[in-house]
Amino acid sequence: MNGQRGAEAGATPFVELDRQTWARLSNEIEQPLNEADLERLSGLGEQLNLNEISEVYLPLSRLLNLYVQGSGALHRATNTFLGESTRRTPFVIGVAGSVAVGKSTTARVLQEMLRRWPDTPDVQLITTDGFLYPNAELEKRGMMHRKGFPESYDRRRLLRFVSEVKSGAPEVRAPWYSHLTYDIVPGREIVVRSPQVLIVEGLNVLAPARARQDGTAGLALSDFFDFSVYVDARTSDIEEWYISRFMRLRDGAFADPASYFHRYAVLSDDEARETAHGIWKRINEPNLRENVLPTRGRAQLVLSKDSDHSIRRMLLRKI
Repeated sequence: MNGQRGAEAGATPFVELDRQTWARLSNEIEQPLNEADLERLSGLGEQLNLNEISEVYLPLSRLLNLYVQGSGALHRATNTFLGESTRRTPFVIGVAGSVAVGKSTTARVLQEMLRRWPDTPDVQLITTDGFLYPNAELEKRGMMHRKGFPESYDRRRLLRFVSEVKSGAPEVRAPWYSHLTYDIVPGREIVVRSPQVLIVEGLNVLAPARARQDGTAGLALSDFFDFSVYVDARTSDIEEWYISRFMRLRDGAFADPASYFHRYAVLSDDEARETAHGIWKRINEPNLRENVLPTRGRAQLVLSKDSDHSIRRMLLRKI
C-alpha cells in the first residue's frame, strides 16, 4: 500500500494513509519534544522514539489543532446566530483500544503535544479506570472475573461526568483509581476544571448506547466526543505485548508488598508466562473480541500498529 487510498479503492467512510504520506503533513512544524520527554511518556514495554513523534503524532496534533480551531469558529457562528455570548465548552477527545495496545501512551503523547500549541495550553487527561466499580462491589456482584468488561463500570456516573464537562461545568470530579492496589481509592478524586481540551482514555469509550427495556436507546459516551481515536493492532501482537508487560511488572510493581498482584512476583518465568497467557485468554481477549474491537469503526481516526509497536497506517474518517 502506498500513499492515500480513497474512492478508487471502493466506497468507504475512511481515507487510508500510509505512514510516509501521513508524515509529510508535518513538514512545516517544529519537533516540540526531546528524549527526556519520550522517557517520561513511554509506556511499559513501549519505547517511543523521535521518528514516531515526528512522523505520527506531530501531524495528528496538527490535525486536532485544526479541529479545535474549527470547533471554535462554529461556536462563534452559533453565538452570532443566536444573538448570545455563551462560553465555549471543552473539546473532548476519546482514545480507545485494547488492554496493552498502548492507548495510554497515545493519550499521554497527545496531551503533551496539544499543550505545545499556543491556543490549547490547558489539556487535561482522564482514564475511565476511576469509573470501575470498587472491588468490594464487583465481588458482591460476582464480577471480579469480568473486570474491564462494560458491566464492571459505573457507566451512568461516567456518562454524567463527561456530560457535565461538555456542558461547561466549572469543576467536575472523578474517582481515583490505583493500579497498585487495583481498586478505587476512597476519599481521593481527580478534579477537572474547565479545560480547553479533555482527553478521555479507556477500553470502552466508543461503545454504543445501551438499549433500554422499552427498546429505545440512551446516550453513548461518544455522543459527547468531538474527536475519537482507536489504537489498533493484530490480536496476536497485543497478546504478546500483554504477556511481555506482565513479565516486566512481575519484577517491578508486583514486587511491592502493597500490590494487589504481589503473589505473582514469586512466579518463575515459565509460570509467569503461563499465568499471563491464561488471564489474556479468559478475560482480555474475550473482552477485546466482544466489546472493544467492534467499536473500532466508530472512531474518527484508527492508528494501526505493527508487531514492533510502531504505527504504520492511519484511517481517517471522511467529512
